[in-house]
Amino acid sequence: MSVASRPVAAGKTRTCPHCKATILESLSICPGCLHHLRFDQEAAKRQVAATSALRVEGVIRHPPLQEPWEYFVVIAIRNDRGEEVTRQVVNVGALQSTEKRTFALSVEVLPPQAEVSQGTPKAAPAGPVSAGRKP
Repeated sequence: MSVASRPVAAGKTRTCPHCKATILESLSICPGCLHHLRFDQEAAKRQVAATSALRVEGVIRHPPLQEPWEYFVVIAIRNDRGEEVTRQVVNVGALQSTEKRTFALSVEVLPPQAEVSQGTPKAAPAGPVSAGRKP
């Protein structure tokens, strides 16, 4: 049995019924909890064709014999004019002596639906990627 893929407006969102995250309506697998949301071969092909436009990973190690450190993880997204579109606290916690945490951030971009149907997904557009702070 095949479920036909219907066109979805780019950027349209819905809520994952499993983890309640806001996700793209075009996805057939939730990127947060990795649950399958529907059987849709075209959407699955498109999601597999996703390109990682940005990936940053880092480790924080707490030195031994020091008081606990608190941490908070914030993600901010800015548009091309430098205006903050969204800002969200993702997680908070504490590191005890000798503990470590690994943090990873990735941004995946999906090819347009027409490109996947033709079987020729294109790579993500090359552009400046900055993982540093603003001065």
